[in-house]
Amino acid sequence: MTLPLSDAVDVSLSVGPVSAVRSGFNLALIVGTSKIIKKENRVKTYSKIGDMSADGWKGKEPEYLAAQLYFSQSPKPSKIAIGVWDKEGGESAVEAMTACREKNQEWYIGYVCGVSKTEIIELAKYIDSATPSSIYAYTTNDEEVLNNVEGNVIEALKKDGMHRTIGQYSSVDDAIIAIAGYAMGANTQTASSAYTLKFKQEVGVKTENLTGTQVTALKNNNCNVYINRGSVYNLFEDGVMADGTPFDEVLNLDILKNNIQAAVINALQTSSKIPQTDPGMDNLLNHITAPLEKARSIGFIAPGIWNTASVLTVQTGDTLPRGYVILSDTIDEQSQADREERKAPPIYILVKLSGAIEFVNIKVYVNR
Repeated sequence: MTLPLSDAVDVSLSVGPVSAVRSGFNLALIVGTSKIIKKENRVKTYSKIGDMSADGWKGKEPEYLAAQLYFSQSPKPSKIAIGVWDKEGGESAVEAMTACREKNQEWYIGYVCGVSKTEIIELAKYIDSATPSSIYAYTTNDEEVLNNVEGNVIEALKKDGMHRTIGQYSSVDDAIIAIAGYAMGANTQTASSAYTLKFKQEVGVKTENLTGTQVTALKNNNCNVYINRGSVYNLFEDGVMADGTPFDEVLNLDILKNNIQAAVINALQTSSKIPQTDPGMDNLLNHITAPLEKARSIGFIAPGIWNTASVLTVQTGDTLPRGYVILSDTIDEQSQADREERKAPPIYILVKLSGAIEFVNIKVYVNR
């Protein structure tokens, strides 16, 4: 007879929970008025265009055609969400988008088929304040945009500083959903996978035959366009939001914020407790390192000089060797009120973005 080892050495195995504020940033939503999906279901996700056909889509619906364009991109996105807009029931575009947000928290880019100028502006304002953080995409072929008529939709969005809206002028219906497909397909979050949208191809979208003046008018109002350069290159330019911020910057900062939130809540959940001491704070700050290292590994942040205002021990002009620094106030400086409420001292995360080269000026000197 043998006795169990646990009487002398008791080993217990605990598998930590898999949790995240959001599981991914690689899903787009297409909303339309077709009745294939029941209103009570509101949103349905498909892994390929064939799954939509099997589900009863006939192949002529605006949502289907947009999804076909979405899945045609390279790299190919892995899934699409289709949402319902009950327009006949008096539902507004914003109400439809809001209902889709409440039903499904996972989609990141939202697109609505067949919207007017007014509805585009209303959707842009909604998405700027929606939770969780998302992006609204739209396509316009309004002549006012090309002629730079005062008050046109892209000018209005720029003036309103819409940070979470990306638009494209195109004579192709739903053209912007092509670049959305590229964005969701390319967002693998693997090593060195960070990307920009500028100069990418939109499979299935024809380039616009525009004058230099028209292209300048679009770009001055932060509207994207698909054009041909040098007869060979079909290019999406400039890959920016309505306020001029590069799309990739918005996306990756959203991911970084999400991952930091997840890391901290996991630390609080899995620890028996994190003491309100300096070692306890060190423990908490260590959990924040992983998402920052992830951002560094994909190429979103990189070593560089901190060129803005000084923060705690980091001075203007200091080098961030890893592209980031995590700082916090000390426990000794904490107020008694904050201590009694079991708050952590303020945490400061300094991040240096890697940026991107999108213009090259070359001078060639020739001597004969």
